Amino acid sequence: MHLSDFDYHLPPESIAQHPADPRDSSRLLVLPRTGGELEHRVFRDLPDYLNAGDVLVLNNTRVIPARLHGVKHPTGGAIEILLLRQLDALNWQALVGGRGLRAGQQLRFPGGIEAEIVEELDEAERVIRFNQPVNSLLAEAGETPLPPYITAPLDDAERYQTVYSRVEGSSAAPTAGLHFTPELLVALRDRGGRFAYVTLHIGLGTFQPVKVDDISIHPMHSELAELKASEAQIINQAKLAGGRIIA
Repeated sequence: MHLSDFDYHLPPESIAQHPADPRDSSRLLVLPRTGGELEHRVFRDLPDYLNAGDVLVLNNTRVIPARLHGVKHPTGGAIEILLLRQLDALNWQALVGGRGLRAGQQLRFPGGIEAEIVEELDEAERVIRFNQPVNSLLAEAGETPLPPYITAPLDDAERYQTVYSRVEGSSAAPTAGLHFTPELLVALRDRGGRFAYVTLHIGLGTFQPVKVDDISIHPMHSELAELKASEAQIINQAKLAGGRIIA
């Protein structure tokens, strides 16, 4: 299977730069499994297609403001980093942008944040050690990273979170869930639907371009996921009772 098998023309003007408002007014394409006409609906019509006893599995990860702008010390050269994964209290795996970012390089960021590159990984990935835990500082010092195909500024960072986001750790949003509203979740529950939650922290590797024509040798990135026993029990009970599991 080759990358060229998936070539198609996508006009830039067809790439949405702003989210639909309200969230559940996004378009919904329905493909009947047993044949028949395609249906063009909107996302708030989703309850029409679910049955009592079905379980929706929702990813409750929350995007962190993972993009940091700073300078090299002592030269003052501009740099940018994207936090990918927290390794411990002070160390993060990150993507770096800038020249000469080698092990031992000192970095400075707004808010008195200092760091050092302690390990060089593949290509632009580095391990960075901060002088203090930065989790609580990112809201002020960091920016929410957007997919490379979205060039418009993000007016409201909360619109790049799902309404059920809880656990911080993602560098990108679980975009399939952005269309849910609190009202739609209530409507689904009123129809007898149930919910189970998984935490899967999404890395920026989800936007990594495929650089090889033979896609079987494209290196896939890994992501941290957690499914609690109580949530697994909801899924298993629904399956035994004949309910559908919708991820």
